[in-house]
Amino acid sequence: MTPTTTNTTTAAATTATLQPLLHDEVAVIAAPTQAWSGRDGAIGANPVHGYWTGDQRFVSAVRVSVEHSAVEPVAVVPAGAREVVFTGLLRGLDGIGADPDVRLDRRRTVRIDGVAERLRVTDRLQGPGASTAELVVTVRLTPDAAGMDAVKAGHGPQPVPADASEQTASWTSGSVRVRLDAPGATVRVEDGDVVLRWRTERAHQVDLAWDCAVETPDAVVTGVTTPRPFDVPAGVQDDRLRRWLERATDDLDALRLARPEGEFIAAGAPWFFTLFGRDAIWAARFLLPVDTSTAGGTLRVLAALQGTADDPATAEQPGKIMHELRQASLPVDNDEISLPPLYYGTVDATALWACLLHDAWRAGLPDAEVEALLPTLERALAWMRDHGDADGDGLLEYVDESGRGLANQGWKDSGDSVQWRDGTLADGPIALCEVQGYAHEAAVHGADLLDAFGRPGGDEWRAWAARLADRFRDAFWVADDIGRYPAIALDARKRPVDSATSNIGHLLGTGLLTPDEEAVVAARVVSPDLASGFGLRTLSTTAAGYWPLSYHGGTVWAHDTAVVITGLVRSGHHDEARVLSEQLLAAAVAFDFRMPELHAGDDASAVTRPAPYPAACRPQAWSAAAAFPVWVALR
Repeated sequence: MTPTTTNTTTAAATTATLQPLLHDEVAVIAAPTQAWSGRDGAIGANPVHGYWTGDQRFVSAVRVSVEHSAVEPVAVVPAGAREVVFTGLLRGLDGIGADPDVRLDRRRTVRIDGVAERLRVTDRLQGPGASTAELVVTVRLTPDAAGMDAVKAGHGPQPVPADASEQTASWTSGSVRVRLDAPGATVRVEDGDVVLRWRTERAHQVDLAWDCAVETPDAVVTGVTTPRPFDVPAGVQDDRLRRWLERATDDLDALRLARPEGEFIAAGAPWFFTLFGRDAIWAARFLLPVDTSTAGGTLRVLAALQGTADDPATAEQPGKIMHELRQASLPVDNDEISLPPLYYGTVDATALWACLLHDAWRAGLPDAEVEALLPTLERALAWMRDHGDADGDGLLEYVDESGRGLANQGWKDSGDSVQWRDGTLADGPIALCEVQGYAHEAAVHGADLLDAFGRPGGDEWRAWAARLADRFRDAFWVADDIGRYPAIALDARKRPVDSATSNIGHLLGTGLLTPDEEAVVAARVVSPDLASGFGLRTLSTTAAGYWPLSYHGGTVWAHDTAVVITGLVRSGHHDEARVLSEQLLAAAVAFDFRMPELHAGDDASAVTRPAPYPAACRPQAWSAAAAFPVWVALR
């Protein structure tokens, strides 16, 4: 999931488009619907603002005005992932004295099929026996049809015409049909906006409301109304951890989506409100201590989309697990890259799928559900051998054959994520270190599953994994002034790319490393060059390319740190797991317990709270789910 930034020089900055910044904006979600606004509740100032369903925006601006008074914001209070209340004062309607007399509470509620807003004007001057005057409230909404890809690239609204009749309006945004109802209002279309106007007598309490309902006939994913299958663990004593778990659980519930085969968790708002293979797998895996049903749904959904053919345009290959599902093609980086609606450009999701199947089985996923997925497992393992290892050297590597897909296809998929210690970029095909760990674990645990269910092939996959471990040990280890560690990757010439990164922590608990090697890695991931005090940096401060706000070159990703915490626990390094868990908890406090996709890698010794990465998604599935590995580590 790469950021979009198309300005590269100061001279071009005045004309280039920029990805919107998100860190100060308010998101309310009920997948696949979301609403984004400023902290005053107003919609329209930031390009990301609006009402959305899936990748389609259907309202780009909402402006509320009250005759004879400005609306002065004083508070924003979330009421869960799906609802928020904005409070403002109407001081133009006040009486004599310093106290504010009239307040406006604006409650925004998001459903899987629309957005509703309710305005409540409370007026202490209009109690029993008080004189009355007219209250006039006007709301202007701008119907829109901009797509998520265009907005992410910094482009503006795409207004569409609307029809109005009495207290309703309707319009079409792309393939989405929208109906607006505003009881008691006069509804007009003026200068392209849908204008709602209420005229009523002032009273102690006046309630006004409108509702936008959507129909999405060609959606590739659907919302979920079933009760959530996971909850906050009982008996959590640490108030910080309990509050993070509560917020995370609510956000994960609001991120649930479905396909015919089952439920999964959408990757994140706003840009990735759909199925991502890797993200859905890690979120489900983090939840296994409290829930196996999400893992079961995720496994079945991805199995149904497993590759069956060779197609360089989509990166599909037989047995491969997909990367991303959208309703339409997705241009990236100013149209230089374009991802097809069903895109398979990931090197790690296939092995991770096999790891999730095994872990879910061990956690209690019913044998019948596991057994039904064993043919998918066999095809996934075969993909690692026959396609993932494209050059037959015993390691998994990736290359974009189409020239229109992602250049980097591990979880760090931005263009500069694989770099040498001197800052130069590595040339592909790239063999990432953590992918070898995932593949080793998938082969060994896949063999365990085959044995347990009486299917052949277990010994062959254990032998394959042993050869992979030997090849890794011979090729990946490097050293710097701090000590030895695995390189992030091998480049096209099979040279170890020598920057120290968080990737090495993903090797812990996979079985790829010996206990002595795991001890070396465990010590390095809590060393000051990688551990920031607010989580694990993606790139060591010893690297020339380190920058605390570089997407994959110095920031901290909550899920990345949580993967490493999980590996530390599994490999018996509990002290180090607690160190990183406490660091993530400190970050969770700083972000009011809604952990963003990533944050700055500044050192905690120099700052009291981490700076936000301003374009980070939130809520985001694996960042929210990271609370559960922290809970496990601190129990």
